[in-house]
Amino acid sequence: MTIRHIRIFLAVCNNGCNTTRAAEHLHLAQPAVSLAIRELEEHYGVVLFDRIGRRLVLTETGARFREYAMHISALFEDMERELRNGDRFGLLRVGASITIGAQFLPYYVKTFRGLHPGVTVQATIQPSQLLEEKLLQNTIDFALMEGHPRNAAIRAEEYMSDALVVICPNDGSFRPHQVLTLREFAGQNFLLRERGSGTREEFENIVGAAGLTIHPVWEAMSTTALVNGVICGLGIAVLPYRMVLGPLERGLVTTVQVEGLNFRRHFCIACHKDKYLTPLMQSFLTLCKNYETDYPAPQYNGLY
Repeated sequence: MTIRHIRIFLAVCNNGCNTTRAAEHLHLAQPAVSLAIRELEEHYGVVLFDRIGRRLVLTETGARFREYAMHISALFEDMERELRNGDRFGLLRVGASITIGAQFLPYYVKTFRGLHPGVTVQATIQPSQLLEEKLLQNTIDFALMEGHPRNAAIRAEEYMSDALVVICPNDGSFRPHQVLTLREFAGQNFLLRERGSGTREEFENIVGAAGLTIHPVWEAMSTTALVNGVICGLGIAVLPYRMVLGPLERGLVTTVQVEGLNFRRHFCIACHKDKYLTPLMQSFLTLCKNYETDYPAPQYNGLY
């Protein structure tokens, strides 16, 4: 069994369990792909795919083997990339959820590039749910996320505190810092981030623990869309405090509190539990952990 066998097996899995498409992807002949799968099954004495008619279907054993194969392939790719590029002039593949990517990641990367001018930092800014998938696929090295990952194969470490705030129209219908009862809060029209975002997940965890189920009238990936909706009096939104500092400072919206609800949360650094973190990666993560004490706070620039 070789890394070639593993890559062929993964190519079959990633191409709909179709050996012909896998062969095209790998620029191999289809019989060579089928032979590699057969050699794997004979080597371990297991069946990785059921043959149903002319279709392949991954077996339970095959699914377990796929988990191992993904880890082994990812570690091999990491080794190849690091040894060929060198750690000093290497590549960092960083993922960040929307809030962190918009407000903090640009400053992290700018500072890090000043300390390591030869390093390339590739950034992916997406909802937390998609970042988890990329961590499992090893298409990013680590992620800066809101909340904790769901998959047990991903380990997470809290690195910074944050808070969500309830923002309301500044039209006199709410008093600044007014305390709403749970019933008053639940009766509002809600403008919320999309499902799968860290902000939405944290919000639902908090209100769910209080026995509330909220059905928003608006859902959006854009904080701008939600803030503008609040400004226009369409409802209230629950968003990260740092993302709405500008509208709050300009008096475009106001904040209220909710009786019995604590919207404090933490940002996390997440990576696959089997991921080898190079000294360069560790250096970047240390910068993120210490940024608030070692460097000036990121300034709101009018874009959110």
